[in-house]
Amino acid sequence: MSPSELTRQPTAVRLLTVLAWMGLIFALSSRSKLPRPPGLGPDLVGIAGHFTVYAVLAALLWWALPARTSEQWQRFALALAVSVAYGMSDEWHQSFVPGRDPALFDLGVDALGAVTILVVLRLLRR
Repeated sequence: MSPSELTRQPTAVRLLTVLAWMGLIFALSSRSKLPRPPGLGPDLVGIAGHFTVYAVLAALLWWALPARTSEQWQRFALALAVSVAYGMSDEWHQSFVPGRDPALFDLGVDALGAVTILVVLRLLRR
């Protein structure tokens, strides 16, 4: 699918995509142990995982929001705020999962992933 075809998707499709990604994050957070590629330490995998999953979430949120050029900063802020809020709820959710603990560091990595992709998208839109 070309970039122009992606931007023409109906709002419902965009929102369902965001919700599906959020569901995937929830499902992964519900597991006591996550699979890890051989040869990589758990810290590196955890950091890369949090960064990537929340970068994708922020990009999907940005894509799902209306693209009015006069409100680009609001689109950026809303996508970031929802990503971070979902990261907070994810960390809280992990406090109920055996073998998992909430971590402020993980939330910071989530936010960094979200803000990084949003800055890249903003720069590409110029």
